[in-house]
Amino acid sequence: MKTERKNSIASNILVGIMITGMFLLFSECATKAKFQPSRVVPAAQGDVKVKSDHNNNYAIQINIESLAEVEKLQTSKNSYVAWMETDQGRTINLGQLKSSSGLMSSKLKASLETKSSFKPVKIFVTTEQDTNASYPSTDIIMETNRF
Repeated sequence: MKTERKNSIASNILVGIMITGMFLLFSECATKAKFQPSRVVPAAQGDVKVKSDHNNNYAIQINIESLAEVEKLQTSKNSYVAWMETDQGRTINLGQLKSSSGLMSSKLKASLETKSSFKPVKIFVTTEQDTNASYPSTDIIMETNRF
């Protein structure tokens, strides 16, 4: 009877250690950050998921809801562009945010999925005239804290 109880306790401890190890393994590989409330588009809400792979590449997924059509903003720009600040202090154009259907959908959703060999530490969205811009404009719409 004592042996069975000891085996049961040891088994429970082993399961607990395995679950904790798996949690730590997955939490190190993926980061999720929310965009801060926007002064330009107050209703907009979104998040960024960053997941690293075994080759030290980073999959970046951006999802935003209630993002007003860019043409309705007071800027004279025609697209939303996502940017990342890297751990090396560089700013990189991630690409144009895509709406869920042509122009912004009725739910005003926008997203972007991309990969980078640089580690992101902050993501932000600007309005741009040229989606291939090398440097972000000063029209920052949304941004995350550093993560």
